[in-house]
Parts: sequence; structure tokens; C-alpha cells
Amino acid sequence: MKRPDIPQVLTTLVILVYPLLVWYAHGKIEPRQLALVLLGVAALRLLSFRMGQRYRWMSLAALLLAAPALFWNALLPLKLYPVAISIGMLALFGASLLRPPSIIERFARVQDPELPPFAVAYTRRVTQVWCLFFAFNGGIAFATAVWASEAVWSLYTGLISYVFMGALFAGEYLVRLYVRRQHHA
Repeated sequence: MKRPDIPQVLTTLVILVYPLLVWYAHGKIEPRQLALVLLGVAALRLLSFRMGQRYRWMSLAALLLAAPALFWNALLPLKLYPVAISIGMLALFGASLLRPPSIIERFARVQDPELPPFAVAYTRRVTQVWCLFFAFNGGIAFATAVWASEAVWSLYTGLISYVFMGALFAGEYLVRLYVRRQHHA
């Protein structure tokens, strides 16, 4: 059994709890110090992980947002990190619609390299749904970063958006089972 890569696990955990970290640290430590945490995580991810070119942008976005936070000791650039992630995911998924196969089709072909035509159409539709989710999520994350309190921003980006994502995963799974039954009946 392959042992987990501890630095990767730790940096992923920090990224997942990042909104809660920003909320907790607000008023306790300076944004500049939070920016150093984000810089450290981004640098570690860039230097130590074998990420595909498509996913390097996450670390680059962190670096670009941490720079103004460091320079101006400002919290807003740090709150925009979830927005950058949503924009990047929207771009990644959207680009796969313009240059097939769609990203969901690529995932599906790992399990079943011989996807039937109905499954290809279905995976394209699922990719479109994820694009809508990332646009919606990025919009809400932006609005809460700019106009809401740190508590509201953290609640949305650190909990509610994950609940929405989980609901979308679960809903898509149920629809997928239904679609399979319809085509295998």
C-alpha cells in the first residue's frame, strides 16, 4: 500500500480549512502573516508535488494574491483566493468543452475506456453543470469577499460551498444511476 505524501496531505488540509483560518485569524494576526502562510503552502506545492500543468495555476494564483496582501497588509486579496480557484476550475472545465473530450468524460474513461455515445453526451452535460456551479460559486465567493463580513465570507467559502459541492456530487451520482438504467433497460 502506498504511503500518503505528508506534505501534500498537510497543504491540502490547509487549503480546505483556509477560509476558517482567515476568519479565526481576523483581528488576531495581521493579513501579512496570513499571506506568509498562503505563500508557504503555494511554494511547497509548486516545489514538491508533481502537479500537471493544468493544476499549477492554483499555486500561482495563491502567490499572486499573497503578494498584494503582503505589500499592503490587506485582507481582501487573501479572501479572493476561493474566487480564483472557482475561476480556474471554470476555465479548466470550460476549455474541455471547447476542446473535447470534456474533463468529466476523461474521468469516466479511466473506469470505462469504451464509453457509449449516450455516456459521452451525458459527461458533456455534467461538465456544463460543473461550469455553472463554478460560475455561481465564484460569484458568491466574490460578493461575500467584497461586501460581507469575514464571518459570512468564511461561512460560505468554508462550509456552504462545500455542502453545495457535495450535494452536486451526490445529485449527479443519482442521476448517473438513473441514466445508466434507462440505457441498459
